[in-house]
Amino acid sequence: MPIYEFRCESAHEYERSVPMSARDQDLSCPRCGAQARRRISAPRLGTLGSSAGKLLESTAASAHAPGVVDRVPGSRRTGGTPVTTDPRHARLPRP
Repeated sequence: MPIYEFRCESAHEYERSVPMSARDQDLSCPRCGAQARRRISAPRLGTLGSSAGKLLESTAASAHAPGVVDRVPGSRRTGGTPVTTDPRHARLPRP
């Protein structure tokens, strides 16, 4: 179940896990009992699974500190070594 943020008429804010089918229902505030409405808030991307979280972190890190390349990619190849082992690629026209 997703976690939604709520705010009551007395400005008390709290979070509650609510089924998606009940997301538009107003709840009562646990502190004062007044009606509380759901607030629009940013998604909690930091609580994603480990692989998704790692991808977001690496993307953010590369925006601020991109990796520096010191050689042309693929420069380690020797002259006659094929890039692929798929026999169908050998039949493709060459430039």
